[in-house]
Amino acid sequence: MSDVLTRSQISVSGAATNKDDAIREAGQILVDAGAVAPAYVDAMFEREKSVSTYMGNYLAIPHGTNEAKDAIGRSAISVVRYDAPIDWDGKEVRFAVGIAGVDNGHLEILGKIAIVFSDADEVDKLLAAGSADELYDLLQAVNE
Repeated sequence: MSDVLTRSQISVSGAATNKDDAIREAGQILVDAGAVAPAYVDAMFEREKSVSTYMGNYLAIPHGTNEAKDAIGRSAISVVRYDAPIDWDGKEVRFAVGIAGVDNGHLEILGKIAIVFSDADEVDKLLAAGSADELYDLLQAVNE
């Protein structure tokens, strides 16, 4: 499960100001990384229609539907942090973490992300990180 997250897949200052743009932004990083085909981003919107990917502690984890698994080339995540909270169905989101997993690999990745974001102190560190390198170091557990 190594290298699901690289420094190039992290944005410390996301440009989105709403949920749809945040999903698009997280998805485009996965496309640019060569992990998914553009059709996967459409599937991220389909997933969001059926169930909110808001997880709590300023975190949303947009990901595609099971039908989109053919659009995934390799397991990967994208991390986008927002300076101003994004309204995610009435909840505040500061992190959109896009996930794509081969052979149900997304479940393991989801678990690792959930552990980090379940700790308020860790979330505070992620919010305070001054660079993509610092965020990468704080999220290194997803590559283990």
